Amino acid sequence: MSAAYPLEDRHAWPAVPAMPALPEGWSLGRMSALDLQAVAAIEARAYSHPWTRGNFENSVKSGHLGLTLRDPVGTLVAYAMLMPVVDEMHLLNITVEPQRQRQGLGRLMLAVALATSHAHRIHTMLLEVRPSNTGAIALYQAAGFAEIGRRKGYYPAPGGKREDALVLRRAWPAHDAANEGTEGQA
Repeated sequence: MSAAYPLEDRHAWPAVPAMPALPEGWSLGRMSALDLQAVAAIEARAYSHPWTRGNFENSVKSGHLGLTLRDPVGTLVAYAMLMPVVDEMHLLNITVEPQRQRQGLGRLMLAVALATSHAHRIHTMLLEVRPSNTGAIALYQAAGFAEIGRRKGYYPAPGGKREDALVLRRAWPAHDAANEGTEGQA
């Protein structure tokens, strides 16, 4: 069974983020110290220059919003780390277990991250992405992110080199315009 984000049109993202429905048996959670070993293991399999367990531990201890996705048997398969900064949410990390990629889980986690930001009354999300990560860039663009800058030499790269980061941003209204003026009506 695919865990694809449940949209009729896979290219349509809501103007105002809403929490997506999860496939039957799947669950979302808040990242805790109990998740760090599994998160660090996925991270090591997914990236040539992964975050360390300590990076995740520090983020959780700092109060960043760590989100986890588990499949019906309870296996952690994806996660995201969000950092609220004043009136913006920074998507620090979003990762899907490499063996579970290309099943819509990245799309699902991005939708969850956006909806979580909206639920915290933060209506702008920023992120950095490697220019070489064309799959992620396509996902972010489909979700309404636009490039607003570039950070030179931001990421470590193979051979002791550095890779730039594209800075992407998405903003949305604080409320759904379709419901404007209906507050308080029965």
